[in-house]
Amino acid sequence: MTMLTPRTPAKLAPPGRSRRERKAAELESRTRLVGERLTAISARSGVQVLQEVDASTAGLTHAEAALRLERHGPNVVAQERAPRWYVQLAKAFWNPFIAVLVFLAAVMYWQDPEDPGVVILSVMVGISGLLRFWQEFRSGRAADALKQLVTTTCAVQRRAGSGSAPTTFEVPMDQVVPGDVVKLAAGDLIPADLRIVTAKDLSVAQAALSGESLPVAKADTRAPDLGRPDTTDPVEADNLALMGTSVTSGTATGVVVATGADTYFGSMAGSLVGERPQTNFDTGVRRVSFLLIRFMLVMVPVVFMINGFTKGDWDEAFLFGIAVAVGLTPEMLPMVVSANLARGAVAMSRRKVVVKRLNAIQNLGAMDVLCTDKTGTLTEDRIVLDRYLDVHGQEDGEVLEYGYLNSHFQTGLKNLMDQAVIDRVDEAEEVVVDARFSMVDEIPFDFARRRMTVVLDRNSVVGDFGRSEHIMITKGAVEEVLDLCTHMTDRGERVELTEQLRWHVTRIAEDNNLQGLRVLAVATRTIDTPRETYSVADEDRLTLVGFLAFLDPPKADAARALQGLSDKGIAVKVVTGDNELVAARVCADVGIDVGQVVLGSGTDGLGDAELRALAARTTVFAKVNPVQKARIVRALQAEGHTVGFLGDGINDAAALRDADVGISVDTAVDIAKESADIILLEKDLTVLEQGVVQGRTTFGNTVKYIKMTASSNFGNVFSVLVASAFIPFQPMLAIMLLVQNLVYDISQLATPWDRMDEEYLRKPRNWDAKGIGRFMVTIGPVSSIFDISMFLIMWHVFEANSTASQSLFQSGWFIEGLLSQTLIVHMIRTRKIPFIQSRASWPVMVMTVLAVLTGLWLPFSPLAPSLGFVALPASYFPWLIGVLLAYCTLTQLVKTWYIRTFNTWL
Repeated sequence: MTMLTPRTPAKLAPPGRSRRERKAAELESRTRLVGERLTAISARSGVQVLQEVDASTAGLTHAEAALRLERHGPNVVAQERAPRWYVQLAKAFWNPFIAVLVFLAAVMYWQDPEDPGVVILSVMVGISGLLRFWQEFRSGRAADALKQLVTTTCAVQRRAGSGSAPTTFEVPMDQVVPGDVVKLAAGDLIPADLRIVTAKDLSVAQAALSGESLPVAKADTRAPDLGRPDTTDPVEADNLALMGTSVTSGTATGVVVATGADTYFGSMAGSLVGERPQTNFDTGVRRVSFLLIRFMLVMVPVVFMINGFTKGDWDEAFLFGIAVAVGLTPEMLPMVVSANLARGAVAMSRRKVVVKRLNAIQNLGAMDVLCTDKTGTLTEDRIVLDRYLDVHGQEDGEVLEYGYLNSHFQTGLKNLMDQAVIDRVDEAEEVVVDARFSMVDEIPFDFARRRMTVVLDRNSVVGDFGRSEHIMITKGAVEEVLDLCTHMTDRGERVELTEQLRWHVTRIAEDNNLQGLRVLAVATRTIDTPRETYSVADEDRLTLVGFLAFLDPPKADAARALQGLSDKGIAVKVVTGDNELVAARVCADVGIDVGQVVLGSGTDGLGDAELRALAARTTVFAKVNPVQKARIVRALQAEGHTVGFLGDGINDAAALRDADVGISVDTAVDIAKESADIILLEKDLTVLEQGVVQGRTTFGNTVKYIKMTASSNFGNVFSVLVASAFIPFQPMLAIMLLVQNLVYDISQLATPWDRMDEEYLRKPRNWDAKGIGRFMVTIGPVSSIFDISMFLIMWHVFEANSTASQSLFQSGWFIEGLLSQTLIVHMIRTRKIPFIQSRASWPVMVMTVLAVLTGLWLPFSPLAPSLGFVALPASYFPWLIGVLLAYCTLTQLVKTWYIRTFNTWL
């Protein structure tokens, strides 16, 4: 009995593939196997299925249920759990720059346990890691608080013993077992994969699995049930109800055929936990980090050897080499990145966005392709009556009136389309139901007829006073209603429905279908011999009045939001499980250039290279399953794109996880929220556009810090190399170099609060390790020109050219180096002319002033002797001002040349 055998693992992917590819192959294999098993169940009769799961329509006994629960385990799917706090804390400190700083601090401590540089580096490392840990921990807690349980119990029919009468119990969903008989009603969440045994007017919302916005009719199995062998997709099987979906109308009884990880829902969820693939942000940080570390590994030994050979003091040269290594390492990068991301998270939280993973903010800014579902994102996620048409396709109020009467007077549970008709009339106040009509009888909707009929008593407006007549109004699927029509209403006249006219009205309905509309036909019949009751046999000789066409309407601001994303350089691709005609209509309505719609099945036979080419040129993918969605995301990433994915269903979870930034909403299924990096409290593309701007600001300020620090530090070290080769003493003491870096780095803590130029925010930004290296070796030596100029001034003008006067030389270069390094921030932070065309934010201005004042104060402070400083003469400062002005002027000229040559700056 296949449903009751112990679980077996999915087939393993061939060796030699990446972990990500093996994970995707595992997901695809397991989902396919579960799908094949379910469709095989669908093809068998209900009696056979009950026999195979060793159950009956009376339900299991309590003892049998307990044994099966022990054998199969709780009815829960795999969920990604946040690591324990101490694991998160350890990961917060796992960073190549932190590793370098920890190593250097350890070496300095080994050399001299009382070296103040050890304390400086330890404080930097501690603050950076703790800030990052706290922000991610707090965001994770907030995301957990968003989880909402729709229901925790379900109605199960069980017996006390084999001879006892069945009783319906409410049991926790995690205690449902294979073979249980489950009772379903409107509003119920389906707790497991069920084979429907009996059903009445059952409709199931399957958007979480399929993306289909409208509920799907499930089989009314009161008729002889011979199975449904005509589908290979369990979601489409009309006699299966799957975990993760919900009942919108009707009632049903079903037998559980799979629970937990063995369900279709669970087969996908189980492959979504574990280590995530490297995102664009992770890859970029790693490349930049190792680029700077390589520079350090080359420059530090050179500085150490030159100072050792020229000065003869190898211990001093060693300490100076460590100080140079610290100088080359942007030691505040982890802190600046964390502060940037934390600030972005706070700013986004004010816009009802919860950031679960801080790196996602930068990825959001770098995103150049957004893959999104249609339902609820581009549309309002509700059904509205789009148009009411006569037999020639012209709007006709009479059609709306008859449709309204049908929907208004029916006594059963009104479906979404009935409610849409009523809402349309209530809004427009176009139809008034008064004493003209009263209910006589109705013929309820069923899924075999696919229509419903009401019979109303209408006071006649002609003939004998007080005489009434009965009018039958039928509304339903076009084909079924047309088969019952012998006439149609043509401009107020009742004419015979000839074959030519039948073809004509069929074309009207099909044309609306091709526009992505769900079409119902409306027909009437005046009863010649009124009576009290009517039956299905009376639904004949109808007169076709017209058509009602329904649509999940586009959001009013969707087109503007899409244009805003386009203006920011983001291409939007719609990847939906919904019908291709509906998808094309909605996309066209919101201004998307649809082109050729590609079905998910059309991607299955393609190789990776073919799929990459197809994904690049396709805007709309329809009827796409979860595996295909994830594969499309990976294909776009393989083309070098930074891909965001917006979705809320279990069918989106794999793609959410594989995307560079996964975006979901708080009303999504739990596994989608767990797979996402960002959770929107409102499913709105406008919020995303604001997030993109915040992400690019975050990234811009991060790159700004890296380029400013790397170029100025490189320039300082290059100056040290030159000075070390020709000056008989150290150009700057190791402690001076550490203090200079500390003051500069503290001044850069305001960088996350700086503003970015509007031009920078207009297109996606990404890491460019080569560009950072080029920037560093181009701009860095510019500062060396003026460092060397200050060397010459101190050597010749102030005669600081001997070991006895080295403190004067070192003090003079310290101030020039720190001020040039601090002031150049304003030159590098913008491609415009600083202070004139672009001004820094006030926090940056304040920190700049404080750094300059600190640098000028230190040689004159009480700390000067312990740090090796001496007071500088007043005549030094005019020379300093001249050097700094020349430095700023040359840097602006080099910046202009650099931008023209490489067409980039930050």
